[in-house]
Amino acid sequence: MGSHLDTVYNGGGYDGVVGVLCALATIKMLKDAHFKPQKNIAVICFVSEESSRFGISTIGSKAVSGELDFNELKGVTDKDGITVKQAVEDMGVHWEELEQAVLPSHKLEQFLEVHIEQGDKLQESHSQIGIVTGIARPTRLIVTTYGTSNHTGTTPMHKRNDALVAIAPLISYVQEEALKINQQKDPYLVATVSTISAKPNSITSIPGEVQMGIDIRSINDGAKQKLVEKITNYCQQIEGQYSVHVQLHTLVDNKPVNLDQTIQTKLSRSSQNLSFKTESMVSGAGHDAMNMATRWPTGLVFIPCRDGISHQPQEYTEIQNMENATKVLSEYLQSEALL
Repeated sequence: MGSHLDTVYNGGGYDGVVGVLCALATIKMLKDAHFKPQKNIAVICFVSEESSRFGISTIGSKAVSGELDFNELKGVTDKDGITVKQAVEDMGVHWEELEQAVLPSHKLEQFLEVHIEQGDKLQESHSQIGIVTGIARPTRLIVTTYGTSNHTGTTPMHKRNDALVAIAPLISYVQEEALKINQQKDPYLVATVSTISAKPNSITSIPGEVQMGIDIRSINDGAKQKLVEKITNYCQQIEGQYSVHVQLHTLVDNKPVNLDQTIQTKLSRSSQNLSFKTESMVSGAGHDAMNMATRWPTGLVFIPCRDGISHQPQEYTEIQNMENATKVLSEYLQSEALL
């Protein structure tokens, strides 16, 4: 059982933390009940679940599950130019030892995670527990546009190769195309132009280079790839229209993950045995569970968060919600850890 402690810049205090606390609380609840498992029950806290620093999410659980490409990762930098390799070694860990984090398959039977929903579906339905069926892992693009930087006061409008002017319509395009896809058979796709940087970023200079980060998520991988294709074609049109060069780089392209149906059924039964209103749902956000599910049967339990707010200081869930999830895990483990 477990989750993570790190959060996004200007984030809240519950995303990830809830999963670690509920796992520890479950151990205490089982001990208080004098439960003696016939299997080991371990609690883990994964590092670097969020992609805020390096643009790569769930680094810890990817390492444990064998999903991490160490050679590809080591040169990735944060906004200050610090590489992942340097950050790891600054913590006193030798980079060459990281591959020892990969856990042999026989070491685990299954993995469980508790997390705030980060949406308002449970709150709206007045449900106490959500059992997640699948996770919409992200596809992330970096779009870099190269124009010509020059003086804003002396360069005539018709002689400009403004990188920002050229690529700015892409923001609305991504929004509009995502809405169109949602009107079709697959009901869940979200796409966001979430980061923008311009160079030289001076009020007296025409932007010569603009970089945008696009985050795309869906349970339907085909829907994601369709949008990527549309974005690629649109960028090619921009090149010809504005005499700029547009470069697309796929930062992450993770396939959606379906979670173990047997665990879903058992978690639902445990929750209902406790008289909690329970519903099945998908997760639009990524979690450590999605990487663990590539190697081991995995379950993910959601609890409500107030007004669906997350990744903000206002993020909040009541202690009672955490207690409910702890009771579900305890109920579940009292049968699972004896088999």
